[in-house]
Amino acid sequence: MSKANSTETRQREEEDEQGSAHGAAGEQLSTAPREERPDTGAGVPAMSVIGWVRWFWRQLTSMRVALILLFLLSLGAIPGSLIPQTSVDDMKVQAFKEQHTTLTPVYEALQLFDVYSSVWFSAIYILLFVSLIGCIVPRTGQFVGQLRSRPPGAPKRLTRLPAYTTWRTEAEPEEVRAAALAVLRGRRFRGHEVGDAVAAEKGYLREAGNLVFHIALIVMLIAFASGQLFKSEGGKLVVEGDGFSNTLTQYDDFKSGSLYDADSLAPFSFVLDEFVGTYEKSGPQRGTPRTFEARVTYAEGADGAERKGVIKVNEPLVVDGTKVYLIAHGYAPVVTVRDGKGKVVSKSAVPLLPIDNNITSSGAIKVMDGYKDKNGKKTQLGFKAFFVPTFAGHGKGQMFSQFPALDFPVLALSAYQGSLGVDSGLAQNVYQLDTSKMKEFKDEDGELLKKMLMPGEKLDLPDGAGSITYEGTEEWASFQISQQPGNGWALGGAIAAIAGLAGSLFIQRRRVWVRAVRGADGVTVVEMAGLGRSESAKLPEELGDLSAALVTTAPVAPAAPEKPDAADTPDGSAATDATNEAGSRPVHPAEAPAEGAEK
Repeated sequence: MSKANSTETRQREEEDEQGSAHGAAGEQLSTAPREERPDTGAGVPAMSVIGWVRWFWRQLTSMRVALILLFLLSLGAIPGSLIPQTSVDDMKVQAFKEQHTTLTPVYEALQLFDVYSSVWFSAIYILLFVSLIGCIVPRTGQFVGQLRSRPPGAPKRLTRLPAYTTWRTEAEPEEVRAAALAVLRGRRFRGHEVGDAVAAEKGYLREAGNLVFHIALIVMLIAFASGQLFKSEGGKLVVEGDGFSNTLTQYDDFKSGSLYDADSLAPFSFVLDEFVGTYEKSGPQRGTPRTFEARVTYAEGADGAERKGVIKVNEPLVVDGTKVYLIAHGYAPVVTVRDGKGKVVSKSAVPLLPIDNNITSSGAIKVMDGYKDKNGKKTQLGFKAFFVPTFAGHGKGQMFSQFPALDFPVLALSAYQGSLGVDSGLAQNVYQLDTSKMKEFKDEDGELLKKMLMPGEKLDLPDGAGSITYEGTEEWASFQISQQPGNGWALGGAIAAIAGLAGSLFIQRRRVWVRAVRGADGVTVVEMAGLGRSESAKLPEELGDLSAALVTTAPVAPAAPEKPDAADTPDGSAATDATNEAGSRPVHPAEAPAEGAEK
């Protein structure tokens, strides 16, 4: 019984020794920080303030928390996409507030109308930034240390490793190790001789890809932040024949980041020569645009040469880092207003805003100066305008356009006189008519004066008050002029992040050892084993390919003669042999004995 207990104890000690060797061989296959195991003793002292700070820093810089913050950042961007944002379109925000009076106080308290500048979104953003830096800095140092170091020596028992093969050869051990080193280096392994074995390692790009991925995320965060702080964005509606110069006074609306300098506006100008739009005339896609482009003449700088350009949807005009996007199109009826004496007091193309896909449009025509009534008193005129580019015809339903092209244009007007309210100093929508201080022109029946006009027709105002004539129709295009630095960096960061993520997912870090020692019978015994960072079917296959390549230099020796069993030996002890279970042929890693199995 004592002999059996002694044998069992010795086997347990050998297993512990082999397990520790396995751990040493597999250490530092990753640059992930080691988790410190807390002391589970009975008398664990309470952590001090510094201890809590260190604990918080470890948690913040852990990969788990970084992924959680990245998920929260993506989750926080959802309301910024679904809910109108003040920084993008203040008019939509006001309309949303009017339609949702119950939700508005809640959204305002949660800063959902200004998601990207809110306190909670900024907090997630900054914490993620700090977390990524805290992850990258120590791991970069560890990775550089691994690149400068050499693979560790072979474990004592290579049979313990997940991939293993062995055979006997008549080649000298020194020749086998030299050949193994050449084969491994030929397969792009980093290797060197350590004692009686060759140690080699491959797959450093896995950790490099991991670091590239995290660095790329930081680049993207910085690019996004700089884009928000230094960006400028404005809109301008331009009628055919009119132009735009890139100065603040020329914009219809303009918004910029908190650190943007208005003096950095790129000097350029352009003129809208022609808007070209064609549409599908039949089928289920009737009315869908086929050609949608603005042809312009632009000049870079104050005295730059004029050049022709075409702006299409998603194909902006780029001038000195500023992009000019085509975002909308509509019609501008040309009207002439005359007073009671026939004097022209206004003649212009008045842009109207589309209200449907067939460009049914509405708006207001305002005559603010130069008009006098029949008594010679200065006053103002206002007309509510409703325009359809393709009229269905009288008696064919409501006045809505049947097609977006300018096939049968009709302009409907209703007339008012009085104060337009533009002298009050308050901002006013140019596309809406405030009739609170105006009086209606009456027709013969005492109703509001209104009429539908075709090109060339006019509406006469009663009592010799003048007239308004619909001369024709021009087209307009709306442009978004934006300057947002960091887009190139963000794109580069996104590409690098994808490449780094692919490398960290598909490249396996692994180590291979080749031991060659002379056996008791003078024949060299070759052992090969591999260890990967994670379980993979490719590791045994790769080890099999390496052993096949090495066999060409260290061929398999003839099978050794069988030796008597332990029971036949004079002393009754078990006979040892350097050969493996399969004789002298190399054992494929898939045939290697499992860990702890009896040989």
